[in-house]
Formats: sequence, C-alpha cells, structure tokens
Amino acid sequence: MNKTGKILLTKTYVKNIQEIAPEIFTLSFPRTGDFRPGQMLAVALNIDEAPRLYSIASGNKEKDYRILFNIQSEGFLTPRLSDLKVGNRLFVSKPFGSFYGTNKADYWIAAGTGIAPFISMMESGLGDNKTLIHGGRALESFYFADKFKSVLNNNYIQCSSITKAEGIYSGRLTEYLNITENLALDRNYYICGSSQLIIDVRDILIRRGVPYNQIIAEIYF
Repeated sequence: MNKTGKILLTKTYVKNIQEIAPEIFTLSFPRTGDFRPGQMLAVALNIDEAPRLYSIASGNKEKDYRILFNIQSEGFLTPRLSDLKVGNRLFVSKPFGSFYGTNKADYWIAAGTGIAPFISMMESGLGDNKTLIHGGRALESFYFADKFKSVLNNNYIQCSSITKAEGIYSGRLTEYLNITENLALDRNYYICGSSQLIIDVRDILIRRGVPYNQIIAEIYF
C-alpha cells in the first residue's frame, strides 16, 4: 500500500484454474514473497480498476498462491475471473492482513469460501491439535474436505443444513455450536465466513462462556 492508501499491484499470470464445485473455482498464480497463513491478497484484472480481496488458500511452502472464489452473478470481478485461462494476465498485491494461524489447539469455524484461510493454515503445517467446524449446504460445499479429513480425523466436523449422510451433523453449524457439550472455554476460536455467520457464531460462543478476546473473526474474502 502506498502513502495515499492505494494498494500496489504487480502483474502476474494464471498458472492454473479449476472449477472444484459448481461455480466454485481455485485460481493459482506465481508466488512473489513470503506470507503468514491466514493473510490475503488484492486481485484485479486491470491495473486501473479497484481490486477485490481474497484469502490465500495455499500453504506457505508452495510455489504458487492459490485463491478460492465463487461466482457472484452480479459481481464485478468473479464472473471474469472464472473465464480466465492459463497464461492470462492479472494483477495482485503483496500478502497482508492479521488473521494469523497459530500452533495452539485452536478451533476453526468456517462456511462457504470462508474455508480458504484454514486450508492455507493446515497446508502450512498448523493442523495439529485443531478442531474444524465446517458448515455447508450440500456435500459439494465442503471444499477440501478430503484434505481436512486426512489431517484432522475426528476433529473435522461437517454440518449440513440440507444433506443427511453418515458422519455429518444434520443442521447448521450454529445449531451444532448451541448443543455440543464439548466446547472448550480455554481455546481460541477463529471464524471466517459471512458477516451474519460471524455475528451469530460470536453470540453463541459468548453466551456459552467463551471470553470475547478468544474469538478472532474475519469476514470472508
């Protein structure tokens, strides 16, 4: 960011783009520097347009940055991002933000593309001792589920509001948080999702006795 507050962008190119679920994409491009898991990037297709912010969704030892996004039909950028091809140009900032992962036995709570910072944390080696509560409408909404299962095992808790399947809690993640008996009060709770999800989850955690300063939240990017 320069002295005027404008985010500085540099030119790069698309190395990979995949549709991992209906209208959900991962986009990869060369990494230009170090970052802390949980940080974000500003992304634009032209140097003179306002960038949009996306959490990094890749590990900090990988060669490329990866972001996760869903197509917003009325959105300014995501419909155009989804049309990109390998080799196409785009502009990105340096990593920034303070939603950092830790080595502690934290809780991670996410829904939708809010899972992005947590796959970055896990692929950066911060998955030990974590519990992830992951909300999604349908099975295809649990992005990176196989990776989370392989590391977190029984500490990966999936909550689906419309899908009934073995091993998946049938209901919203907020319902799960309201009824679960094993909610540790001495841990940090990291939340990434929509603003409404963050408000709802924070209210539940506080009502259940989690201190406010142990709740770290970021509206998803």
